[in-house]
Amino acid sequence: MPSARVWKRLLGVEHTVIEQVGYDEDGGILVALVRPTRSRRGRCGACQRRCPGYDQGAGRRRWRTLDLGTVQAFLEADAPRVRCPQHGVVAAAVPWARHGTGFTRAFEDTAGWLATHTSRVAVAELLRVAWRTVGRVCARVAAEQATMIDLLEGLRRIGIDEISYKKGQRYLTVVVDHDRGRLVWAAPGACEATLEQFFDTLGEPRCAKVELVSADAATWVAAVVARRCPAAVRCADPFHVVKWATDALDQVRREVWNTARKGGDTAVARELKGARFALWKNPEDLTRRQRGKLARIAVVNQRLYRAYLLKEELRLVFKVKGPRAVALLDAWLAWARRCRIPAFVALARSVTAYRDTIVASLLQGASNARVESVNTRLRLLTRIAFGFRSTDALIGLAMLSLGGLCPPLPGRA
Repeated sequence: MPSARVWKRLLGVEHTVIEQVGYDEDGGILVALVRPTRSRRGRCGACQRRCPGYDQGAGRRRWRTLDLGTVQAFLEADAPRVRCPQHGVVAAAVPWARHGTGFTRAFEDTAGWLATHTSRVAVAELLRVAWRTVGRVCARVAAEQATMIDLLEGLRRIGIDEISYKKGQRYLTVVVDHDRGRLVWAAPGACEATLEQFFDTLGEPRCAKVELVSADAATWVAAVVARRCPAAVRCADPFHVVKWATDALDQVRREVWNTARKGGDTAVARELKGARFALWKNPEDLTRRQRGKLARIAVVNQRLYRAYLLKEELRLVFKVKGPRAVALLDAWLAWARRCRIPAFVALARSVTAYRDTIVASLLQGASNARVESVNTRLRLLTRIAFGFRSTDALIGLAMLSLGGLCPPLPGRA
């Protein structure tokens, strides 16, 4: 029979006394009878403070640990309760597991690591647990890792955005560190109250050190940032500004198409309907056929072609950057104001309203590109996390995968 030291290594436990190990023939499982070492007894499960005992709880209980070969393994121990001054009567802490779970720390760390590196089917099949259980494990592991790694330390340049994670207008607000390119905070909701939670967590001293905040044109983001980080430079996201121009161009295309259709000019209407992607795409990405469509539009409808040139000129502003881009932006505004195309005249008013944040973006070279990159991976995680009951599980998986909180595999630190 292996020694107690070998069993501790096999079971992945520390500060634990192995009393006996046996094989349950009926259940086909290995059960190790254990107890905490003297220094780890009588501690609150929530805060680890040493506390007076209360009672013996509900008796002995088991914790699932990593399989030994093809055999499921469990730890079995007494589960006394203690009286904590802060948390009241709670189950005593055990060194091999987190508070409030039926799995060992080694099992949960492995589940968290696998959830970020492989498919959900593989995780559930390998560990022999339900995928919903993996979600709860991810939330617990991420919460504990967040107490050991301060993701908010040293924040200087951040990006803020919201992402839909479920039908019915369900959103997450996410905050990304531009300098390190990682997710540092996420919470359900997309409103001022949600974002206030982030700055409350950040704290006033660290809020004062934030130098730059990039975001879209959402008024609730601008309002909170102005209150909590008044010294920070606010930058508009170029992607969203160019999207405004693309939307304005599409509005003009629909108006021209409807006019041609109602006027009986079906040939022109058919050409305009098929030109949508040619108008949307960047010039360098156009096919030969799409270039031909644009050349045809320049001949048959100069108003639509002028709207296309306005869109491309605004896109060029963000490709140039720096003081030259600011001058180009002002020239674009002058052109858009007098273009006599209502959609672009309205766009010029919107750009003027956000000119300061757009200029800051041009001078600082900042955008929400990192945030959008994180959001793209987060959308994939929302598909992977299908079946999780709570947003805590989704956020836990996101923080493990995108926030750098993923623990190493047991025995490989």
